[in-house]
Amino acid sequence: MRVVLCYPVEDQHLQQIRRAIPDAEVVDAGQERIPEEILNADIFIGHSKVHPLPWAEVVRQGRLRWIQSSAAGLDHCLAPTVISSEIRVSSASGLFAHQVAEQTMSLLLGLIRSQPDFFRAQTQKQYVRLATDDLRGQTVGIVGFGGNGQRIAEVLAPWNVRLLATDRFPEPPPPHVEAVWPDDRLPDLLAQSDTVILCVPLNRQTHHLIGTEQLGQCKPGARLINVARGPVVDEAALVAALENGTLSGAGLDVAEVEPLPTSSPLWEMPNVMITPHVGAQSAKRVDDTTDLVCENLARYLAGKPLRNEVDKELGFPRPEQRR
Repeated sequence: MRVVLCYPVEDQHLQQIRRAIPDAEVVDAGQERIPEEILNADIFIGHSKVHPLPWAEVVRQGRLRWIQSSAAGLDHCLAPTVISSEIRVSSASGLFAHQVAEQTMSLLLGLIRSQPDFFRAQTQKQYVRLATDDLRGQTVGIVGFGGNGQRIAEVLAPWNVRLLATDRFPEPPPPHVEAVWPDDRLPDLLAQSDTVILCVPLNRQTHHLIGTEQLGQCKPGARLINVARGPVVDEAALVAALENGTLSGAGLDVAEVEPLPTSSPLWEMPNVMITPHVGAQSAKRVDDTTDLVCENLARYLAGKPLRNEVDKELGFPRPEQRR
């Protein structure tokens, strides 16, 4: 068996993986060699960020049996040929929920407490008091109530906010959440929320989920936080909503095209905070990823259900598959 890795492992991680699957050849392909190495892989672990992978050829070869993504989002590997194949796919869904929640709070509180204005004043050595808003008492709507959305709700709960959510598979809400609605009630959530937080995976159903129509349904002056995937939002519609005052601000950890082009109007907007897709970054990210990889390798070898095995048509694990 040949296991090919494509995430930034160090020697201790390689040794940990080799101990988990001692009879296999484990190859650290890195980002540069992965397009060629994946053609001879039985198991692929990681996330190619630099090169598009030849998924059609991989499927034709018929060797690859399982993809363990090192990311929660699976748009990097769920090509149509993979979806229709027998290749199993599992994700890192929920593994970085703590970090995504912290990133969400940094963007949200930054906007509410007027941090962009204060940062600009600091560069001009202007020690001035500027207007700020309050998080307490606001309604926050979370679109996508999987691992990340649930953790964000937990972090927000002590701030005395009203919490609403929508999800493809709504379940009874925890005590700190007022309601978890089916996703067809997105207009209701938008109309009632002072802040809308996007946590959905990117798939055919969520591409441009938030466009001109949906932004028009938002509560006047609402804020939008996107810690999902950039193409979930129609960026041209977002720019228009920020310019005409439909939205009072946006916190964006992702962009429709990454890196965000220097020509984008978003760079110059005073009511926008931009971070370069760092929501899941962590000092322990590779350690935590490797622990998940080794747990799933043990499950795979034992013929047990994989943690976070993905429904490939949906593009994410069903609730019962989140383990």
